Amino acid sequence: MTNQAHIPVMGDAAVAALCPRDNGIYVDGTFGAGGYTRKILDAANCRVIGFDRDPTAIAKAQGWVKDYGERLTLIERPFGEMAEALAEIGITAIDGLVLDLGVSSMQLDEGERGFSFMNPGPLNMRMDGDEQGLTAKRVVAEASEAQLADIIHFYGEDRKARSIARHIIRARNEKEITTTQELADIIVKAAGPMRPDRIHPATRSFQALRIFVNDELGQLVEALLGAEKILRQHGRLVVVTFHSLEDRIVKRFLKQRSGDIANPSRHLPQGAAGPAPSFQLVSKKAFLPSDREIAENARARSAKMRVALRTNAPAPPIPADFNQRLGMPQTSNL
Repeated sequence: MTNQAHIPVMGDAAVAALCPRDNGIYVDGTFGAGGYTRKILDAANCRVIGFDRDPTAIAKAQGWVKDYGERLTLIERPFGEMAEALAEIGITAIDGLVLDLGVSSMQLDEGERGFSFMNPGPLNMRMDGDEQGLTAKRVVAEASEAQLADIIHFYGEDRKARSIARHIIRARNEKEITTTQELADIIVKAAGPMRPDRIHPATRSFQALRIFVNDELGQLVEALLGAEKILRQHGRLVVVTFHSLEDRIVKRFLKQRSGDIANPSRHLPQGAAGPAPSFQLVSKKAFLPSDREIAENARARSAKMRVALRTNAPAPPIPADFNQRLGMPQTSNL
């Protein structure tokens, strides 16, 4: 079967937390190379709907549909739109949702996608492969110095964001920046040479551009709200994150929606009850990969998994300052 070699980070733990059962309906919101989907389908006689905005991922997995028949449905859309997409095919409730956030190893390995400075290619970074929409090349060419600094600071959490932004502006005034290698070289000049005990100086800036271009954090919030709408009572939400921005949003969302906060709203008096919790935390702390998995897969080092159960309470209203409460970065659009 296709992609048998792909091993998803915390795959066994995530599927165990999802608890697939016969006749259940599950969503893999980040299909990628299909690692989670395969494990879910092999764990029970259930159905999986896999989402991916990357047409390449969907195309590569068409053979899977033949192998699994009606048990597998693939949808080429961002996971932030899954509630609407599921309604369009007549599914109004599911038993579980798993999200494996960030860029897939498959995308990183394809230099022509422009995600990695380790595989030289054009500055694109769009997960859907579209070259007409907002790309990393366009951000680097059109954003102001202040906008670039904010993007790199908020989404990459890089302390040298202002210096990097200045160097990018200087370089683009001399010559158009079109490739990942050109951008990486500029960042190295701004941040200083790579030290053996540190990550590559361009890592955080590339992460920041990718997240901004694909609106990954906005999609995550929409996916969490979508999960709240479509998970049936006792349905399970499993989210694997790889950096602090993602984990902070998931953690705060689940804390707020489970009532695990001192006071649900500053507008309510102390001790006043807010809406009934829509989720129940399986654990207040994130689950971490085993030492063995980290030794076998370096990508697992930064992984965290959070798990929650849907209650029977209706989805509570969304406060006006909801994104702010979740810790969403505030940056201006291009």
